[in-house]
Amino acid sequence: MQVIKRIEIITDALEMRAVIALLEAHGVSGYTVIKDVTGKGERGVQSGDDLTDVFKNSYLLTTCPPEQVEEIVEAIRPLLRKRGGVCLVSNAQWVMH
Repeated sequence: MQVIKRIEIITDALEMRAVIALLEAHGVSGYTVIKDVTGKGERGVQSGDDLTDVFKNSYLLTTCPPEQVEEIVEAIRPLLRKRGGVCLVSNAQWVMH
């Protein structure tokens, strides 16, 4: 197994392309996006039941080496300040196959 950092980002669906562009600019080549996630946070309830993406959130899961995590977090932080969202970083182990 390989030690890695797990990064989870939940933000406005309209901002997910910008999040992905930032990650790719910092060398992240793989990620998973789950669209239309719902919940409640500092911006209130995000129900995802609107016809547009204005009130919808998306969830992104990716990983990186421990030495790269600070660079990625600092790249994402301004976007989260501006548009809201959550970025969680945790330790993980990658099961190599």
